[in-house]
Amino acid sequence: MVDLRRLRALRAVADHGTLAAAADTLHLTPSAVSQQLSALERDIGHALLEPSGRSVRLTPAAYVLLGHADALFAQLEKLEGDLAAQDSAPRGEVRIGGFPTALAGLLAPAARPLRAVAPAVTLRIREAETPEAVALLVARDVDMILGMECSSAPGRDDTRFHREDLLGDILDAVVATDHPLAGRARIDLADLAGEWWVAPPVGWSCDEVFQAGCRAAGFSPKVAHRAGDWQAVMGLVAGGLGISLVPRLAHTAPPAGVVIVPLVGVPPKRHVFMACRAGAESSPAIRAVLDAIANSARRQSPLVRAA
Repeated sequence: MVDLRRLRALRAVADHGTLAAAADTLHLTPSAVSQQLSALERDIGHALLEPSGRSVRLTPAAYVLLGHADALFAQLEKLEGDLAAQDSAPRGEVRIGGFPTALAGLLAPAARPLRAVAPAVTLRIREAETPEAVALLVARDVDMILGMECSSAPGRDDTRFHREDLLGDILDAVVATDHPLAGRARIDLADLAGEWWVAPPVGWSCDEVFQAGCRAAGFSPKVAHRAGDWQAVMGLVAGGLGISLVPRLAHTAPPAGVVIVPLVGVPPKRHVFMACRAGAESSPAIRAVLDAIANSARRQSPLVRAA
């Protein structure tokens, strides 16, 4: 009989590349992870790891095992959901990780409608940018996430997750009221190539969207400042310290001193999605939350899509 904890240790090493990183995700020591993998090797009679420089890599047997393990994890999630469905109504705690504007713009408006249809469901919410949120989901520290499309987001064909796309959150130009372009009805992003920018922090998902949008417009932005809070970004813009691209979910109440100017053509957008571990969508509590957020996104869509 293969121990599920050992399979989860192997999956963590596959996801994170090192024993140390896997141990951190699993809240174990590297020695404990190594012991679990050694025991798993004895269980199946095949080596699972081999040295690769200062790291390790998975053997072909490990990849075969992982394919079955992921399907098993999904079946266990579905089993838990099917058992929970025996209750008369959705109930229990649902832990959610998500980036700030999705929490404020999508989850918060869903809370009251959710309580109306599933009063026995309790939410536990944790702010996390998409890379961290995905790691929390894999580590089973949250039950579902609100994320944006980026290099670390689970793909639509990743069988470890159930994913539902929500909306495209368009980015608009934000300039100071005394900026020469503040009177424009629309701006071509290419016309902003010579400007100094206030951008998201390096490595953040929204910075990927910002950088990709500028590349598509034919330039590399001159970044003067970086800030992770959109109110701080717009405050810096109001102070004349640069211009920015801000998503519509984040500029519903822009501060004094800035002007929001839509971009012509096809503007950059953040593709927002929600996800849970594969099989967990059968849980009545998680399904109720997914549906409430999907309804919230449908209400928001006319506000964030292209005018």
